Amino acid sequence: MGVISEFKAFAVKGNVVDMAVGIIIGAAFGKIVSSFVGDVVMPPLGLLIGGVDFSDLAITLKAASGDAPAVVLAYGKFIQTTIDFIIVAFAIFMGVKGINRLKREEAVAPTLPPVPTKEELLLGEIRDLLKAQNIQPPQL
Repeated sequence: MGVISEFKAFAVKGNVVDMAVGIIIGAAFGKIVSSFVGDVVMPPLGLLIGGVDFSDLAITLKAASGDAPAVVLAYGKFIQTTIDFIIVAFAIFMGVKGINRLKREEAVAPTLPPVPTKEELLLGEIRDLLKAQNIQPPQL
C-alpha cells in the first residue's frame, strides 16, 4: 500500500492539481488565440499586403513525381505560428502586468501598527521608571 498511498498524496497535492488546471486552460486559451489570429487578424493583414494567405506561402523544392510526394518549404505556416506566438506572449504579458499592478496596490495599502498588549505596556512603564531612576535594566 506504500506506493498507492504515496501516489495518492502526490496526485492530490494542490500544486499538481493547479498545474493540471493550468495546462487545460492553457490548451483552451491556445485554441482561442489560434482562432483569433487565423480568423480575425490574418484576413485583414493578408488584405493589406495584397490578399496573401500566409498559410499557403511555400516554396516547392522538388515537384511530386510518381509515388514520391513534393518536397515543400512551407514558410507561411512558420510565419503564422510566429504571429500566434507573439499574440499569446503579449496576452500573457498583459495578464501578468495586470496581476503585478494589483499586487502593488495591495502592498501600498497602509496598515496600522499592532496595538501593544497589556504586558508590553506594563513592561514599557517599568522601563521608563528604571530610566527615570538611572537604573540599568538587566540585559537578556
